[in-house]
Amino acid sequence: MYLALRKLSFLVLVTMLVLTTASARAGDADAEKLAKIRTAMQAFVDDKDLAGAVTVVGRKDGVISFEAVGSLNLEKKQPMNKDGLFRIASMTKPITAIGIMILADEGKLTVDDPVEKHLPEFKGQMLIEKRSADAVTLKKPARPITIRDLLTHTSGLTGALPPAVSDLYVKRNRTLAEATLVFSQRPLEFEPGSKWSYCNPGIDTLGRVIEVVSGLSYEDFLRKRVFEPLGMNDTTFYPTPVQLERAAITYFKKDGQLVPSPNTLIDLPKEPRYPIPAGGLYSTGADLAKLYQMMLNQGTLGKARILSPESVAAMTKVQTGELTTGFTAGMGFGFGWAVVRQPQGVTEMLSAGAYGHGGAYGTQGWIDPNKDLFLILLIQRTGLPNSDASKMRQQFQELAVAGVK
Repeated sequence: MYLALRKLSFLVLVTMLVLTTASARAGDADAEKLAKIRTAMQAFVDDKDLAGAVTVVGRKDGVISFEAVGSLNLEKKQPMNKDGLFRIASMTKPITAIGIMILADEGKLTVDDPVEKHLPEFKGQMLIEKRSADAVTLKKPARPITIRDLLTHTSGLTGALPPAVSDLYVKRNRTLAEATLVFSQRPLEFEPGSKWSYCNPGIDTLGRVIEVVSGLSYEDFLRKRVFEPLGMNDTTFYPTPVQLERAAITYFKKDGQLVPSPNTLIDLPKEPRYPIPAGGLYSTGADLAKLYQMMLNQGTLGKARILSPESVAAMTKVQTGELTTGFTAGMGFGFGWAVVRQPQGVTEMLSAGAYGHGGAYGTQGWIDPNKDLFLILLIQRTGLPNSDASKMRQQFQELAVAGVK
């Protein structure tokens, strides 16, 4: 009992310190306007669009709004807390790209390296020239795919998982080496660099590049070079049983009610081997806030330097020219990050040059350097027509931006 009380007292003290610090750092933020975020998210809970949500608004020097509403688990009547653990799905992609750029900063690779330089299994990869009902004609592509192509989703690798690894995201019983070997033997869908096509296998391949170049497992590299230096202690591919007690359940809306969604990835196998560089991370609002502060601070947070300013700049500018990219209008792509070219619709309140990424379960994280602002929305919902253009995201961003003008 004594230890439990001490632990509770410590958590209360930490919470008080966080809130005090956030209040002191608010600067020109309007607390009354920012308070509307909680009201808006609660309305989505009341309307049974969401079970719960965590929102974070911050600047390069700290958090200015941190809210949790609704439930973590409706069936168990667990309230949502600020330390709720969420599957951030494709919000993992920019973090994988950060790993690549760390190695670029160290001179161990360049973004224009052919992938086959580091993964010889990609040598001789072919391109689909013509496809008919009963045959496929192949030819040699004009050039091999590069790391740049993988970072920008312009490689021509197919986004569909081949049958040999189609169970990866459920069973997670293949290694990155095994999976990328299969990817390397599949023909490209288009000439590298000529089109944009969202590609999970391409990002997973980057994870394998990190392993080969660094000599560490992909998971260990990110832990040692990103998560530990930033104090992201709840960001992991393989949550412990204790952490999973704080994991938000994913829901689907059916007949006006929220029901647990299938394939929520909560039940990990006993010995998972596949970390899913394209979308396997779990994280919290507090952890992601540290990552986004680092990006706003040109690659540093406190005494930790993760990236050079040059790598941050390269990652967060449009690298795809005039190609049509993304899942909402007016977008381009940098290295791992979606970048706003022309603000409109769900990005209308953001600046040109703002960058971020969403996840399959409705999570969103966006950074606006022009406004010195980052925005994090953590929810767990499937069945949204377009999670990147969700009404939850739009309302949250509108209220957050209005609160810091």
